[in-house]
Amino acid sequence: MAESYFPQWRLKTHGVIAPDERMPVPQTLAMGLQHVVAMFGSTVFAPLLMGFSPNIAILMSGVGTLIFFLVVGGRVPSYLGSSFSFIGVVIAASGYAGSGANPNIAVALGGIVACGVVYAAIGLVVMGIGTRWIERLMPPVVTGSVVAVIGLNLAPIAIKSHGASNFDDWMALITFVSIGLVAVYTRGMVQRLLILVGLLVASVIYALLTNGLGLGVPMDVSGLANAAWFGMPAFTAPVFEPKAMSLIVPVVVILVAENLGHIKAVTAMTGQNLDRYMGRAFLGDGIATIVSGSAGGTGVTTYAENIGVMAATKIYSTLIFATAAVIAIVLGFSPKFGALIHLIPFPVLRGVAIVIFGLIAVSGARIWVDNKVDFSDSRNLIIVAITLMLGTADFTLKFGGFALGGIGTATFGAILLYALLGPKGGPATKVDDKVLDAVQ
Repeated sequence: MAESYFPQWRLKTHGVIAPDERMPVPQTLAMGLQHVVAMFGSTVFAPLLMGFSPNIAILMSGVGTLIFFLVVGGRVPSYLGSSFSFIGVVIAASGYAGSGANPNIAVALGGIVACGVVYAAIGLVVMGIGTRWIERLMPPVVTGSVVAVIGLNLAPIAIKSHGASNFDDWMALITFVSIGLVAVYTRGMVQRLLILVGLLVASVIYALLTNGLGLGVPMDVSGLANAAWFGMPAFTAPVFEPKAMSLIVPVVVILVAENLGHIKAVTAMTGQNLDRYMGRAFLGDGIATIVSGSAGGTGVTTYAENIGVMAATKIYSTLIFATAAVIAIVLGFSPKFGALIHLIPFPVLRGVAIVIFGLIAVSGARIWVDNKVDFSDSRNLIIVAITLMLGTADFTLKFGGFALGGIGTATFGAILLYALLGPKGGPATKVDDKVLDAVQ
């Protein structure tokens, strides 16, 4: 019997929720909101660094996620948000000064759209000939390293916040401890909403300490009170300039590596083989990037932050992500929502980011464990060691006007190292324990 395009989504109320299962509507809405919270920090932070509109970024993340959901037939649980891989090349292509709105945003958008076109084309190729060629380039030792690097590379964004006070650092600590307590000592839906509940608890504590005791910068609700409930964001059309496109299009390689690693991570977590949807996932992500860039949004990618939430909650229903997408679209048209998000204390968002980015890194390690990567094999050890160092330290290589940041350098480094040291390079060798002892 032929497989239907969309799953039937069987109802399940407890335990692990598979991609083709669903929870009751109230729990689905709550989990969708948690995924919106999980993606929010990065989805808004990336456009701010490029001079893009955060409201449009939120809106297009929802639109892109729905596009992805439709293209993959509701089979792959993923949320699409702003990609950090575009930041460096967009700044280089547009000459962005670093503050306020980007005056040359249209030129950058043209490059983003072109990148999406190439990405979609790769998806069509994969749909036609399969993923074996990609898998040969990126086996579990490589994909696990790339996923781990994504989490570790993002760590400084949360840990080393410019201008953070001692009080801010303590609030970040209170936040991730709150999330940890919710994760360990609660049960049922409260435990599954650990990120959202932890954020709310930490925000209340922040308000008591600042507005009540005057220990830090108090929360200002005037902006929330004055903001309109609904309003149209300012869309921008792309302008296609060859130089800008030549700078931005190569990011597609990083997007493919990210998406591949994310799907491998979800496959490991769910126990379902999602590799057969890889081509459709690339195509959906590519189309979503085209649509986002056409409206003034950032390039998008499947989000490791939301994979971290799945790892913590064991809920993989794809309907959760369709629900989150609809919530994001509605919120994208609401200035009131923007004001509400700005009300969340930055130290609290830092604490949430520490948890989520850490879960991303652990997802990479899980790929190694689930695929039984042999770390007594010297080539695996070398590949992982070098990849983690390149990505974590944000090792950057420049090729003319194109800068390949830490994630990209680590990704290409892992692929090239595996090609050089992999099975065709000679027999596997075991690491001498004396060598490790010497290093230690």
